[in-house]
Amino acid sequence: GLRDRAILESFFSTGMRIAELVSLNKEQFTNIKNKKELELGIIGKGGHPRTVYFSERALLWLKKYLDTRQDKEKALFIHYKAKKGSDNRLTARSIERIVKKYTVLAGVPIFTSPHTIRHSYATDLLNQGVDLRTIQEFLGHRSITSTQIYTHVTNKRLRDIHRQFHSGKNLKS
Repeated sequence: GLRDRAILESFFSTGMRIAELVSLNKEQFTNIKNKKELELGIIGKGGHPRTVYFSERALLWLKKYLDTRQDKEKALFIHYKAKKGSDNRLTARSIERIVKKYTVLAGVPIFTSPHTIRHSYATDLLNQGVDLRTIQEFLGHRSITSTQIYTHVTNKRLRDIHRQFHSGKNLKS
């Protein structure tokens, strides 16, 4: 559904931690109607403030989802079948189930979790030439060592760099 797509697109766009996504509130997205991107201040791990960036595509799905919401719930992502008067905010476990459901439907052969998506986000940035220090900021890491764990250098990238800088064509004979 729209909610699930908005969740997945938000993960892909921002690289947020699952707890950060769970804590988002509807009021943080009240002025997105005519925006093509969104810079949003959030409270990250350890209570540290940071900024995340939502792409045009993520905002499109968030708008579609929010257009269907007629409730007064505070949470951005809510259970569809929650009891009246209870906290309808999706839990981290519920979001993990959503990610698993769509991973299976897509036929992805490896275990995928919200945290796996966060690793993919970081690796994608690295493969596109973004420096490690910038990726550290995007992920909200206090230590660059944590960021290095997240960024998986692919064999293709290593081969391309080797060809570019050490192929022998720049050597004088």
